[in-house]
Amino acid sequence: MTVVPALSGGVSGAAALEPLLRTVLAALSEGAARRHGPIPAGAPGELFTRVAQGFAEPGDDVLRRLTELVAAGSADPADPACAAHLHCPPLAVAVAADLAISALNPSQDSWDQAPATTAMETLLLGELAGLVGYPDSAAGVLTSGGTESNFLGLMLARDRVLGKATGHRIERSGLPAGAPRARIFASAAAHFSVRRAAALLGLGEDAVVTIPVDHELRMRPEELAAALRECVRRGELPMAVVATAGTTDTGAIDPLGACAALAAEYGAWLHVDAAYGGGALLSDRLAPLLAGIGRADSVSLDWHKLGWQPVAAGVFLVRQAETYESLERRAAYLNPADDEEAGYTSLLGHSLRTSRRPDGFKIAVTLATFGRDGLGRLVDACHDLARVGAAAVRAHPRLELHADPVLTAFLFRYLPADPDLADRVNAGLRRRLLREGRAVVGRTELPGEGPGRVRLKLTLLNPHTTAAEVERLVHLVAAAGEAEGVQEGTHPTV
Repeated sequence: MTVVPALSGGVSGAAALEPLLRTVLAALSEGAARRHGPIPAGAPGELFTRVAQGFAEPGDDVLRRLTELVAAGSADPADPACAAHLHCPPLAVAVAADLAISALNPSQDSWDQAPATTAMETLLLGELAGLVGYPDSAAGVLTSGGTESNFLGLMLARDRVLGKATGHRIERSGLPAGAPRARIFASAAAHFSVRRAAALLGLGEDAVVTIPVDHELRMRPEELAAALRECVRRGELPMAVVATAGTTDTGAIDPLGACAALAAEYGAWLHVDAAYGGGALLSDRLAPLLAGIGRADSVSLDWHKLGWQPVAAGVFLVRQAETYESLERRAAYLNPADDEEAGYTSLLGHSLRTSRRPDGFKIAVTLATFGRDGLGRLVDACHDLARVGAAAVRAHPRLELHADPVLTAFLFRYLPADPDLADRVNAGLRRRLLREGRAVVGRTELPGEGPGRVRLKLTLLNPHTTAAEVERLVHLVAAAGEAEGVQEGTHPTV
């Protein structure tokens, strides 16, 4: 007899899911127990072989086996020693909400595919716009993350600013011949997606003017002012200023008020990339760091970073809804004009995507469950952990702290006896910890040229982690540095 595969929706969908969910939950627990740490030990090739063998193995228990295999082979951001990236352990309630959306499978490109979640996304975006300090005229959309949000901001900047300067609808006729060279100003610590967006928009990566940063990797406003003046002197067009509120490496926040004033003075669009730092808006302690963000023309937020949501939970906001004009599209099968006039509103014209899952639902559930104050306490807890970690680095004779944490991340390095081996030892100790399955520590490089720029990074996003666990992680890094130094032929002198 042929077995008809069960569906997750309809009246019988929940009953069909229930035994499968029990299987998944048991396999997740078994896989985590097999892993014995924050990441599976061994070389990458060994893991690939295990996955390939499991993937090819026949049997009736595929769901259980492959779930356990993935759980055992994953980096677990809920482990205190998994602290490399802006990779948060999601809240259980957010994951449960995400499951509900996966089962129902709405798509946000038309009202008749997602009646309730169309309304809910609109309400959620209004609440988040208020958190940023935007007026009622704001609008936005849920995105896949900061890269998509940054692209949207710079695309609207191109269409509005370059369009106004040339008298052309750029989204229709393209970049006009003889138009002034459009320039985008971003710090040396800005996210790489700014250059990627410039390339995709037809402006070229060279359109991005890199502004020097201070020791804490914040944009220098006097350097931005000088670059804007030089741009105008050369007959070029200051199209956009991208201010970062929470760099990926240190959480540095550019001077938003000064950036807003300079952007307004030169007629440039101000986009604030707050994919990381936007979480500070939840905290009474840290929210003042983002003073001036409400003056931006557009803002990126990522709640799958300092918001404890499963990926994806990006948000893009504009201060004035009419600036979305160049993205509006009409498709007869999705959002015909007469449907819109009758109240069947569509979010199609706010997004780069057509089919789009309602990622705002889990955010809405989380905010309604814990409120700003509850989430703010989680932000503050992670900020406290970063300060504990920085203090432990500062106290260790073989470790060097780059700067005090602004949000929940900080950079540091191990100091071998031979300074010429510093970059190699720090890069190597990180791989040693991965290979042993003992810790997931970040690695980056400071802006500039030449050796001596490699730094390690801890990003503390687990509010359940204890101060003792953070201190233990710092000492684990130092011990790995000593072992790596011995291997490289340099020995501690302290």
